[in-house]
Amino acid sequence: MSDILARLAEMQSADVPITGGRTLAYVYDSGLAEADRVGREAVAAYAGSNGLDPTAFPSLLMMENDLVGFAVRLLDGPASAVGTVTSGGTESVLLAVQGARDSRPDIERPRMVLPVTAHAAFHKAAHYFGVEAVMVDVDEEFRARPSAMAAAIDDRTVLVVASAPSYAHGVVDPVTEIAAAAAARGVRCHVDACIGGWVLPYAARLGRPVTPWTFAVDGVTSISVDLHKYAYAPKGTSILLHRTPELRRPQFFASAAWPGYTMLNPTMQSTKSGGPLAGAWAVVSTIGDAGYLALTEKVLAGVDRLVSGISSLPALRVVVRPESTLVAFTTDDTCDVFTITDAMTRAGWYVQPQLSFEGHAPTIHLSLSAATADQTDEFLAALSGAVSEAVAAGPIAIDPGVVEFVRSLDAAALSDEDFDGLLAATGMAGGDGVGLPASMAEINALLDLAAPPLREALLTAFLDRLLRPSAQL
Repeated sequence: MSDILARLAEMQSADVPITGGRTLAYVYDSGLAEADRVGREAVAAYAGSNGLDPTAFPSLLMMENDLVGFAVRLLDGPASAVGTVTSGGTESVLLAVQGARDSRPDIERPRMVLPVTAHAAFHKAAHYFGVEAVMVDVDEEFRARPSAMAAAIDDRTVLVVASAPSYAHGVVDPVTEIAAAAAARGVRCHVDACIGGWVLPYAARLGRPVTPWTFAVDGVTSISVDLHKYAYAPKGTSILLHRTPELRRPQFFASAAWPGYTMLNPTMQSTKSGGPLAGAWAVVSTIGDAGYLALTEKVLAGVDRLVSGISSLPALRVVVRPESTLVAFTTDDTCDVFTITDAMTRAGWYVQPQLSFEGHAPTIHLSLSAATADQTDEFLAALSGAVSEAVAAGPIAIDPGVVEFVRSLDAAALSDEDFDGLLAATGMAGGDGVGLPASMAEINALLDLAAPPLREALLTAFLDRLLRPSAQL
């Protein structure tokens, strides 16, 4: 067994670190060793428990109700509010859309109204559940336009969506006006607070200006908030809250139309490990309300230092003043974000590039954690060095013929052989087939030239070729 654990440790050494504060995407690190320890031990203790039947595992039911109660109080929920723990933000979003659709069986071709900055999980929900996504443009600070959102609502609309904040830019939509417009038409309004829901209430308590977005806003019918983000819980937990049980009821699935047990599920999963739920309960119980207030004060102070430091570098510009823990910045024409991203990786910091979209330049996205807040000076020093390296190298130059070729491609008309050739041409395939590239700058620069459908197709082909059986076991 020790050999297996040693092998796991060896394999994990190639991953980005999940603690230490140097990974500014995908993981969220409180920096509290005791909270991490308690969370890991709780996950292990409940790994074999099954959330399928709360009568068989009443401890899971108790922990779920505890967590939902904490979230209801945090997000100004009324006494009637209810909630469900899910596996993550995407499942919470999927259930919000599915529940809205199923609440209106009289509408044959339902729609939902989204700002273009809404999380891609809503596009996934549209694909899975046949709910047309009506996309609405945003203003110059990437916030939804209430008048445009209201104008997009029609007799087929079952859901209107706002973000608190949006992932790509870290700003909160004008929820009061959007929710009022939805309520005036008798339509549900969902606030996606997956990444900000455990931060913004504490930011408001600290005296920072926060756009209203919780259940205190009339017309908000549901909210999603992730525990495995800024509640700093182990991966695999989010909460979907509804203002009333009646609003939640279409989310449930039941079937007695077979000879086995009557299937009854509040979420998309049936069998589900109790480990993530127990881990979340343990971490939230350990940190507590006062602890989250202190962590929020710490991380937001770090955001302030980060924004100031980025703005002081001549080649960089923060695209919009962040309202939470998410920062997006871009470059002038002396360098490019993709070269900076690779340089930061070599310096031991993981940051996330975001490709250009609808005329807006590509950016670098940072999700700051409390553990990173103590290291902003080190981060800014590394960023300054990365910018100097990128300026010295100059922006990535791509042959004009390649640019024209990539922009002319129709993803729908490409064969598997075409994709194999493109993967090789973009550096996403090695001599032994597809592998993980050592450098991403040139690949991202080429992807940035492609229209979104071609980006999707290329990355899908890349993932398909990565996910092939091995004989390692």
